[in-house]
Amino acid sequence: MENSRTVKKGDYLLIDYTGKFEDGTVFDTTSKEKALKEGIYDEKKEYRPLFFRADTYQVIKGIDKGVLGMKEGEEKILIIPPEEAYGDYKSYLVQKIPLARLELQNPPEPGTKIITPAGSEVKVLDSTETSATLDFNRELAGKTLVLEIKLVSIIN
Repeated sequence: MENSRTVKKGDYLLIDYTGKFEDGTVFDTTSKEKALKEGIYDEKKEYRPLFFRADTYQVIKGIDKGVLGMKEGEEKILIIPPEEAYGDYKSYLVQKIPLARLELQNPPEPGTKIITPAGSEVKVLDSTETSATLDFNRELAGKTLVLEIKLVSIIN
């Protein structure tokens, strides 16, 4: 008998996904094989389906809305605008900060990430002998995301 259960608000779910930018570049996946193929494999990451409760703000809004009404085994492509993902890119979150305030002796390399004294991981955009220009935006801020998702299971 075919399973006709569909996702409703509050259901516990397992989904597999591959996240891409609009140009097709893969930035994240739950598939180890796909991560290896795309050159984004991280040995510290566990590659397994994402577990969350539907429409309860545990994931970005675009996923929450996109899974409602899906059936187990169904696959779907979600186009998620910034306002339903990680928000707009905010230029005021790019700040030039003295190295002394960052507790750094040497200028960090542009393009790398550093941990601030407050514990935030931020991207270094530029640096001089006395300061670093840091981007405090979330990495995916301002980006439209393309998510290929598969509803693995409704767990209730």
